[in-house]
Amino acid sequence: MSSTQNPDSQSILLLIPAYNEERRIEPVLRDYATYFRDNHPGKFQLVVVLNGCRDNTLGVVNKVAADFPAISALEFAQAIGKGGALIEGLKLAPLADLIGYVDADGATPPHAFHDLVRRTNQADCVIASRWIEGAVLHVEQSGKRQFASRVFHAIVEGLFRMHIRDTQCGAKVMRRHAVESIHSNLRIADMAFDINLLYSLHQAGFKILEVPTEWTDKIGSKVTLFRTSLTMFLSAVRIRLIYSRYYSWLRPFKPLEIWIYKKLRAPLPLPGPDRNAP
Repeated sequence: MSSTQNPDSQSILLLIPAYNEERRIEPVLRDYATYFRDNHPGKFQLVVVLNGCRDNTLGVVNKVAADFPAISALEFAQAIGKGGALIEGLKLAPLADLIGYVDADGATPPHAFHDLVRRTNQADCVIASRWIEGAVLHVEQSGKRQFASRVFHAIVEGLFRMHIRDTQCGAKVMRRHAVESIHSNLRIADMAFDINLLYSLHQAGFKILEVPTEWTDKIGSKVTLFRTSLTMFLSAVRIRLIYSRYYSWLRPFKPLEIWIYKKLRAPLPLPGPDRNAP
């Protein structure tokens, strides 16, 4: 399903989900807007999806947008989770040939995201990886986070067999047709969204290419290791069950599932259209 069209001629829509990022996001926006203005001949749009921000993130985005018309904001007053923000942002897929996303902290520099874009003539979805040969990690995660990451990877591989080394790196780009084809299957609003996205693409027969990236772990992470890990594990199991013929049998447990997500202070999964979903 991949295309031989020159990626440099493709229009790009870059999404950045943001939650209370007034202190970090301005240089990231300026770096991306400047880089793609100077290095990408095709149209470039950057949309910051604000997810229940209680600070002045919107003001900062609007300030930078005054200098760079390619930047705009999509605001949601209520917290909908990183995954929820990306699900909403991906509804804008008809606006561009290629749709991607990166984290608001600038862990992925613009040229590293551009490297993904340049590989979209080889696959329908190109994802950055910190865990394959050739990756450049300027500042690595703490030992605890690396351990949690590798344990989670083993769980994901056991559940889904996608043979992807790094499902969670926050830099991915997809062709518009791929996004539009699987968008209705996206329902995980927390940080396990990436698994939902990748497994939906995998099940639909789209080609996923994992490439080494350049990445820097940033201070100020909003991830609470235990709670986030538990939420992601719950969501990973949920995704696997969604694709099981037995999922409808679990309908009576829906109130328990909601209670667990609320206790974890995690965004609830979105309802889905398929016949198995409760």
